[in-house]
Amino acid sequence: MTKEVSIHCENLTKSYGSATALAGLSFKVSKGEIFGFIGPDGAGKTSLFRILATLLLPDNGTASVEGLDVVKNYKKLRQILGYMPGRFSLYQDLTVAENLQFFAGIFRADIKENYYLIRDIYEQIAPFASRRAGKLSGGMKQKLALCCALIHKPVVLILDEPTTGVDAVSRQEFWEMLIRLKQEHITILVATPYMDEAVLCDRVALIQHGEIMAIDTPDNITRAYPDQLFKIKSSNTLTAIRLMNEFEGILSAEMFGDTVHVSAEKGRINANAIKEYLSEKGMMASAVSEADPGIEDCFIHLMKRSGIVRKEKVNP
Repeated sequence: MTKEVSIHCENLTKSYGSATALAGLSFKVSKGEIFGFIGPDGAGKTSLFRILATLLLPDNGTASVEGLDVVKNYKKLRQILGYMPGRFSLYQDLTVAENLQFFAGIFRADIKENYYLIRDIYEQIAPFASRRAGKLSGGMKQKLALCCALIHKPVVLILDEPTTGVDAVSRQEFWEMLIRLKQEHITILVATPYMDEAVLCDRVALIQHGEIMAIDTPDNITRAYPDQLFKIKSSNTLTAIRLMNEFEGILSAEMFGDTVHVSAEKGRINANAIKEYLSEKGMMASAVSEADPGIEDCFIHLMKRSGIVRKEKVNP
């Protein structure tokens, strides 16, 4: 059964002078889907989201949301969109309650009628209803911003890195809210640099330098990883990376926190061979084992396959 399309982009391009932000993006998002754009700063996520939110004109290509063209039908589209930019953009001098009332007023929305959409979120910040928005913590600001983006009951919700800069608990709570909102059949487009958030999406697009490298479910993307992956735990990760890059059969060695992820041709080597090699080079690894690839492993692999130079590291 073919799913109804909520967002459709075809050959979308955007440049700022000589810098290309979007290099011919084409993709579709189904109604009621949580669709994630995963990539580091500068990948093109914000430019794309601003175009879809009718705040930026594309250079070429077409984009539509719920059948409405983002350029020709921008006035109608703004009535059914909820947009939360990466930077906190509510009125800092207004209180929590005043901000919510203000945004409800813009859309002529009834707070009582739509309160069920924001109840779980707003109840967490309700004790601070009389506090100015500028005095809230990072997590509380994001919750208020989400309430203001939802109060008019949008059909599509566009969230540009909503959890960047907030603590781990607030990040988890935020995603629990998004999953509950999906039950209201709201299409959610979300950008994030965090790999652990990618697995919470129905589908993801891995994007870098304005190009989509892959679109699929998180499980399908990791299953498509073609190489054998090993994890090395060592007290000297930099030396381990240098030595592994000199080892025949190794395709790449990358730092992942306090470990090193090593990709190799399938069946070419095993964990014992790596451990013995490092020992011969005078380095003791506390543990070497096979590992299941994650989204970041796939991201790095796709970047190297497409010839994109990796200048930035995506947050694990």
